[in-house]
Amino acid sequence: MNKIVTLALCIGLCLAVGFAGSAFTPEPGSWYYTTLNKPSWNPPDWLFPPVWTILFIMMGTALAKVLGAGWEKNEVKAGVVLFAIQLILNLGWSASFFGMQSPLAGLVVIALLWMFIVMTMVAFSRVSKPASLLLVPYLCWVSFASYLNFTILQLNP
Repeated sequence: MNKIVTLALCIGLCLAVGFAGSAFTPEPGSWYYTTLNKPSWNPPDWLFPPVWTILFIMMGTALAKVLGAGWEKNEVKAGVVLFAIQLILNLGWSASFFGMQSPLAGLVVIALLWMFIVMTMVAFSRVSKPASLLLVPYLCWVSFASYLNFTILQLNP
């Protein structure tokens, strides 16, 4: 039962961060985001919420797997600290890109986010290979989002 509670809390934490980030996401037509030049390969707006929901569930599952190895272990503590930093950076990207209306600030934050995801994956792999692998789709999506952010910045000098 303890593992189920841990899993639920970890997933809940990640979803809560995602929900907090959505507070910065503009309503259609409320910010110039809708008028920004975007590449032809920009995904439709409706795709982002389900993708992020799945990714946050996978992230929470990875965190629960690492916590399940025992908080007393230094490698667990290190992984959790890195996970927390990347989770804060995840929220920071929404605040930067949408809240500050700054693709440049967003690009800086997402570059840091990408680095901390990689560091988290390395730390998690020392505790649980499956936990690290659960973060692969997240890294792929953030890689794509980084390139999208960069391209939007280039198209809107």
